[in-house]
Amino acid sequence: MYNFRNMIVLAIDPGSVTAGYALLQQEGRKINYIASGILKFNSDDVFLHRVKDIYDQTLRLTEEYSPDEIALESLIFVKSPTALIKLAQSRGTMLAALTQKYNQKIFEYSPNLVKSSVTGHGHADKEGIQKVLGQYLGLTNFKSHDESDAVAIALCHLLNRSVAALGIPKKKKISSKKMGNGLAAALAHKIKDKAL
Repeated sequence: MYNFRNMIVLAIDPGSVTAGYALLQQEGRKINYIASGILKFNSDDVFLHRVKDIYDQTLRLTEEYSPDEIALESLIFVKSPTALIKLAQSRGTMLAALTQKYNQKIFEYSPNLVKSSVTGHGHADKEGIQKVLGQYLGLTNFKSHDESDAVAIALCHLLNRSVAALGIPKKKKISSKKMGNGLAAALAHKIKDKAL
């Protein structure tokens, strides 16, 4: 039987003006809530003037909490090319702040995998995600969707890492929806009923 180790994950939902962050701890078979919130970056209209602030605030999170691993949401499609470029640059700045200390300890998950892992449905809406997080971790008062998305990313990471550590083989050509149903159901007992 796999011996689950004590591990803290920092998850970030990247953004160019605000970003959500969350820290969850896996302790044995339980997943505990540590902290979550919003990073608000310099609101200067010139994006390049925000880069240092994005870098510094990201670095500050790792220094304050000393996580073992980092989880990010993969780059998503945005209709506006300008918004997509800013999001990509912001995400790149965060990665630059993280890679020196966390080389090969940074993981990314697509939005659909996050949703399916947490809720069992790859197209769940924001309210559905928040409802499940309330059931799993006892969290109800999120400052924004950025914060709840970051908590979902952290939970997705720990659930997927647990499955990998247990050596559960991945099935070929399985939809994210089916995988999420199995993952959420099979690992629901590992989640602590209420937040610390």
